[in-house]
Amino acid sequence: MEAETQVVRGLPAESAPASVRIGARAGAVALLGPLTVVVGVAWAILQPYRIKLLHPGGEGFWYLFVQPPLWVIAAGILFAVFVARPLVADLEAFEEERR
Repeated sequence: MEAETQVVRGLPAESAPASVRIGARAGAVALLGPLTVVVGVAWAILQPYRIKLLHPGGEGFWYLFVQPPLWVIAAGILFAVFVARPLVADLEAFEEERR
């Protein structure tokens, strides 16, 4: 006895949810912030001596505050919230106008 399967050849764009219908440019912009945060966290893990908050060693506040991995993580979060979200919304609106 042979098993029968059904294969979906393609779905129209209207049937996909709005969150799935993101363009390639908008998707790339949306990923920049989270990827930057991941890189900052990886940098902090690979070079833990960079994060002086873990073991201050008598250093002052400003020396502890200006550690590069922390700034990379902060930049990624700020980009994702204040730049990428509005830019993705504009790119999606532009794509909708073109259709």
